Amino acid sequence: MHLFRGSHRKLLTRQSAAAVLSIFCCHSAIAAVVHEYTVTIDPTLEKLFVEARFGEAVHRISARSNDASEVLISTSNCDTDEKITAHNRHLDLPAEGIRCLSYTVDLQQAAGREKLNQSLSPTNVVVSPAVWLWRPEFDEPSNIRVHFRLPEDMSISVPWQQVGIDSYRILPSPESADAPVVFGQFDYHELAVPGAVLRVSLLKSEPAMNVPMILNWIEAAATDVTLAYGKFPNPSPQIVVVPVGNSRNNRRREGAPRSPRAVPFGKVIRDGGESVQLFVNQTMPMRDFLGDWTATHEFSHLMLPYISRKHKWISEGFAQYYQNVLLTRAGEYEPVYAWQKLYDGLERGRLSRPDISPNGAAAGGQRGGLMKVYWSGAALALMADVALRERSHGEQTLDSVLAKFQACCLPAAEVWTGPEFLTQLDSLLDEAVFMPLYRRYADTVGFPDTGPLLGRLGVEISADKVVLRDDAELSAIRSAITKLDPQTARWRKGLADHRM
Repeated sequence: MHLFRGSHRKLLTRQSAAAVLSIFCCHSAIAAVVHEYTVTIDPTLEKLFVEARFGEAVHRISARSNDASEVLISTSNCDTDEKITAHNRHLDLPAEGIRCLSYTVDLQQAAGREKLNQSLSPTNVVVSPAVWLWRPEFDEPSNIRVHFRLPEDMSISVPWQQVGIDSYRILPSPESADAPVVFGQFDYHELAVPGAVLRVSLLKSEPAMNVPMILNWIEAAATDVTLAYGKFPNPSPQIVVVPVGNSRNNRRREGAPRSPRAVPFGKVIRDGGESVQLFVNQTMPMRDFLGDWTATHEFSHLMLPYISRKHKWISEGFAQYYQNVLLTRAGEYEPVYAWQKLYDGLERGRLSRPDISPNGAAAGGQRGGLMKVYWSGAALALMADVALRERSHGEQTLDSVLAKFQACCLPAAEVWTGPEFLTQLDSLLDEAVFMPLYRRYADTVGFPDTGPLLGRLGVEISADKVVLRDDAELSAIRSAITKLDPQTARWRKGLADHRM
């Protein structure tokens, strides 16, 4: 049984999800050239058959993986039956080009390249499109639509935009990493949260997941993010939940001693759409899942575009800030605990490589600078949030600016630099806040000094322990940042107390 807060929280069918998704249009223009792919899956998961009919003659076709040709069984022009050869990631096409391509992929050989499959049930196969999707090399934007023909008992999980039952459109994207596509017999559900339909796939392994519990936890974590500005930032993300049990993948992050965690790892991938992968210890109870910050952190990333690696301290830092703020609004953290976690994190950032700047830490190759990457941006987010609230008497907040950014610019098809993102945020304000902070700290050796600001907020530090003072100059702003949402808190408590 699912404990949903209201009538808008329900599982959706694929048909109803497609209707909901038709409301959302992330890109204003549809390309004139449409390439139609039909993908048929062997019921035994041994092979994958693809027929691609192109909207115009294409002269260059490639896959993103350099090893893609090694899993090809056969390739031909389906208009002439003429065989086509492949070298690494490129096909050898006739000079006049082709309008139709037919090929067969050894799905098991392709799956063997994905280490993730080793811990999953053999009825589940994860294979990135980078290996099996051969597509034109575009001179101009093109629209790729993929229709899957699935055996009756098989499901499909992709990051792409759903346009019909088992039909998807591949959106322009930063291609930040290789997205997962999952074939097989796994639990597939669609969850409605404000502003979105989450397409959730729960992969299978031993021991089995408690499906209702995991779905309720995902809904709770997604609801956390709606407490920023009322809705989830992406209308239809792919959520892939990977069971790792007590495997070596189940480990603590941030250098802490190894110990079982409900969610040892998560990541966001922007590849033809937006995908969130969550690696879970399915043996843990609901209380541990609700208390884990990983999903809230990863979902918070979706409030920002994909920011270039050289400025990743901004995106990671915003997510660090929000995971603590949102879990407090949701009633999972007490305010003093949240501010203690923020203070502790800021201290780790301050002590991390004091000889380099945030941009220097994010540039890579800087041993020992990880905490500077994760917490410099959190300091910037805190400073910006307080500045906005103080100067507008609470009318403007980091939440409200990101809401405007979501309306204008998300989901984003391109890679953004940190300055481009912060400049866009400032363009939504009457007076710049973000770029002045960036210019002050981004290339400055050391760490943003948040001590005076914490003091003004009434976050008093004694022997590294936080005490909250309500008589401080900006204590009202501190309280507003972590203000409890009572309805969400009651709902979360019900989830924690309910035995599933």
